[in-house]
Amino acid sequence: MTASEKARAKAEQAVGKIARAAGRTTGNTELVAKGDAAEAMGKARENKESLKGTGRR
Repeated sequence: MTASEKARAKAEQAVGKIARAAGRTTGNTELVAKGDAAEAMGKARENKESLKGTGRR
């Protein structure tokens, strides 16, 4: 996993958590959903990158 991809995945996860928290605080269900989606994308990116290096020796 390259450092830039790892940072991008972590940033997406952080943005998602912040958006979800803001949505819950304000009662904005659309923002909660967008936050959940951003966090899921970050986790998926992180998993994809970790699988890339698994087959290499």
